[in-house]
Amino acid sequence: MERARQVTLSAAVFVLVCFFMPWVQISCGGLRDSASGLDLARGGDRALWLIPLLMFLLIFAGLTRAWKKQPTAFALLGIVSAILTAYLMNREREDAERASGIIGARVTGWLWLGLFSSLAVAISALLFYLKRSKSP
Repeated sequence: MERARQVTLSAAVFVLVCFFMPWVQISCGGLRDSASGLDLARGGDRALWLIPLLMFLLIFAGLTRAWKKQPTAFALLGIVSAILTAYLMNREREDAERASGIIGARVTGWLWLGLFSSLAVAISALLFYLKRSKSP
């Protein structure tokens, strides 16, 4: 159970780090630019602000022993946060692929790492819940 919590927290920290790294690279002619999750959130996609907010909440809950008092709530927070984060990141990936035309836009490895890390958060939170519910 402790191991599943540690994996959940580690993956949540990694999702948080990936939020601040470049997600999309844009090129037009000889010019190149990149945008992180933070840049995209500042640029008008306000739903992306949920990613760091939910990951901070999950990390806070995992570090403050709230997970011992309310393990089901901790697991549910982890699963819901991760699924919502994965959805938002995948939506950005789809938007970048749709925007590829005259202006070349492609997603970076950081977006993929963040997406896979959010799935790791969901899986480890689910394992945390399953192990906790089997414990006497």
